[in-house]
Amino acid sequence: MYETILFPTDGSEATTSAATHAFSHAERYDAAIHVLSIVELASGLGTAGRDEAELAERRTERVSAAEKIVSKTAPDDVEATIAVEVGSPARVITEYVDDNDIDLVVMSTKGRSGAERIVFGSITDEVVRHANAPVLAVRR
Repeated sequence: MYETILFPTDGSEATTSAATHAFSHAERYDAAIHVLSIVELASGLGTAGRDEAELAERRTERVSAAEKIVSKTAPDDVEATIAVEVGSPARVITEYVDDNDIDLVVMSTKGRSGAERIVFGSITDEVVRHANAPVLAVRR
């Protein structure tokens, strides 16, 4: 039924429940799983060497957070591909779905905290409305 599953994450503990569901589906359907983390560009970021260094640091942090989630939640027989992209989260996720033939997106309805929860919730809403794949939205 599902051959390739996408689990977008912001690296927070709030996404652990969604990770559990994503890896469970991957194991059940013997599907490949992609763990996607997105670095959002702040206004003005990327204009100078210092900003490029900051972007590289944020990418490294996102990879580490994704690896931590995989090590905590992935069954031994499920291999995950970790990807870090830069841009607007909803746009990056929907493009990633198309570019990687994703059959199912499993994502959390809540992100890190406070305003980020509202933003991540709206990201989930955007992905539900625009992705060319079913989206399983998991509450914490």
